Amino acid sequence: LKEDVAILKVDVQGLKDDVAILKVDVQGLKDDVQALETKTDEMELQISGIALTLENKTNKNIQLLAENHISLIDKLNQSVKVADKSFVFEVQMSDLRSRVENLEKEVTVIKGNTA
Repeated sequence: LKEDVAILKVDVQGLKDDVAILKVDVQGLKDDVQALETKTDEMELQISGIALTLENKTNKNIQLLAENHISLIDKLNQSVKVADKSFVFEVQMSDLRSRVENLEKEVTVIKGNTA
């Protein structure tokens, strides 16, 4: 009986040692979880900041660029129309010069025939 009690005491002491080790391990896990929670909170703040920057600055700037781009395209289209008209006027002017030169030649010929 004394031997059984002695064996039980040894076994109980072993269990106590195991429980003490488990307590240390659990405390280490608690510390790790706390560190992860802190990092997660920091990341959430950073993500919120990024989201706000995207919403308030980046998206607004992209919209401004897009609006200005449309304005520039409209101006370019208008200038192309003006350039096209200018080209048409140049062609018409060239045609008129050619006709005037032909008329001058014909007048010269007619004057030469009547003289």
